[in-house]
Order: sequence, then structure tokens, then C-alpha cells
Amino acid sequence: MGQSKVIITCAVTGAIHTPIMSPHLPITSDEIASAAIGAVEAGAAIVHLHARDPETGKPDQSPEAFASFLPRIKQATKAVINITTGGAPYMTVEERLQPALRYKPEVASLNMGSMNFGLFPMLKRHRTFKHEWERQALEGSRDLVFKNTYKDIEYILRSCSENGTRFEFECYDTSHLHNLHYFLSEGLVEPPLFIQTVFGILGGIGPHPEEVLHMKRTADRLFGDQYRWSVLGAGRNQMKVAAVAAVLGGNVRVGLEDSLWIDPGKLAESNAQQVQRARQIIEALGMSVASPEEARGILELKGGDKVSF
Repeated sequence: MGQSKVIITCAVTGAIHTPIMSPHLPITSDEIASAAIGAVEAGAAIVHLHARDPETGKPDQSPEAFASFLPRIKQATKAVINITTGGAPYMTVEERLQPALRYKPEVASLNMGSMNFGLFPMLKRHRTFKHEWERQALEGSRDLVFKNTYKDIEYILRSCSENGTRFEFECYDTSHLHNLHYFLSEGLVEPPLFIQTVFGILGGIGPHPEEVLHMKRTADRLFGDQYRWSVLGAGRNQMKVAAVAAVLGGNVRVGLEDSLWIDPGKLAESNAQQVQRARQIIEALGMSVASPEEARGILELKGGDKVSF
């Protein structure tokens, strides 16, 4: 793939973890903005953003929830801003799309297939909660299919086709890579494809190095030089997967959306702390991290002056 710089993406809050799990999880707009700015200062070129209800911490996919932090991050940094269309697994696709549709970001995430999305094992660690929705969300994932049908994916692609938004294609298993190849063959997506392979979510592919290699080999065979590869490892697998991918020439994603930890049994105190650790791994391997402008060049993005926030 020939990249000389490694892109670090930081996903600062997400929709998986709940307030009881870490006092460092950004909840309010002030916390989300501060976390994103800190991550960029630490070396992240891209920040991947979700919003939450400031009182309960519940995921909130209303465009108004994003309005309170998007301009602040844009004004304070040169970062590429990536808005989720995944939202949370229990939301409709129409609800999930609204922030990206309104704000026309440079990048939006897009999940490439339906899947079981098992969060309920977290109930073994957490038995008391601040808010009832936390327990309901975890318990409900025993009988939850995260719906991303071909119709859903095409709806998001066509809805954003005039906005110049590129996608971070979230692939949780090899079938998702084949789904993406179908949309490429139909002319609904254009290279370079930014493919984020996800490891360690119950319901998706596991985090073993052989599985990381399998996903890369499959993407190489399907897409050749038409894609840019990035990885995320969930939970304790975060830095292990990042290190494997960096050795193989890939980009990496870290952040409290994907893992609350910095070391075994030790909570990360900030998103920036995880970015710093990823940067140490990359630089120890003799590589350097991409700036936001370098990331824009690698991914062929439209530029931060062409968004609607």
C-alpha cells in the first residue's frame, strides 16, 4: 500500500461503554470536545465522534447533540472529523444517518453488514449502574442483531453521494469485505477505500494475529491497491492489534470507544493517553504518524473547508 506515514484515528466516546465503566469516559459536549482536541494534540489525525445525553450518558444521534462540539473541535484543530452513521445498534438507519447528512463531514463511518453484537459479557464486571439504560443496553444485546442490510448501506451511500463525504468502512468479518467489494463493483463507492477492520467484538472476527492477517490478505485480494487499511482492537486487544497492523503497514484506531484500558487492570485516564501509546509503538517501529493534512492526502478527502459545521 506504500504509505510512509501512519494515520492514527481516535474514537473518543462511542456508544458501547456506559458511564459506570469509567470516570474518564467523555459524556458532555465539553468533555467530548476536550477529549478530541487532546487526542489531536497527542498525534491523532482523525477523530471519530458520537454524541451522548449529557445527563445520562445514553447515546444521542440527534444532529443537535453534535452541534455543541463539532464547531469547537474544527476551530481548535486541523483534524479530519469523522461522524458516525453507526450510532447505536438499537437505532434505526434513518436516525443514525442524520448527523452525517446534515453536517457533510469529510469522513463518516459505515458498517458493512448485519451482525450479532454481544455486549452482555460486560455484565460480569459491572453489576451496579448509574442509569437503568446501561443495564438494559448490555442485557438486550443477548438478543440483538445490529441491522446493516444491503438496502441500509445503499441508503446511506446514496443519501451522502452529493456531499463529497468519504467513508470509513467498518468491517467486522470477512463477509463485510465481500459486501464492500459488491458495492465497489456496482459503482456506489470509489477508491481509495478507507477500510477499518474490527477485531474482538463478540459476533465478529476475533483478535488473534492470524485473524488480522486473514482480513488483510482478503482485502489485498479483493481490492489490491484501491484501499487504505486501518484496524481497531476491542478492549484489551487494542494495542496488540495496533502493533500487528503497524508492522504490516496499516493505520490504527484507538480511543475510549474501543477500549477503556491503557494497561492490564488500569483504566486509561484520557483518549490522548491511548494516542500517545499508539504513537510510541509506531515510532518504535521506525515509522512516523501522519498529520491531518497528510491523512487528507492519503485518503483523498475534500478538505475541512467543505463541511457544514
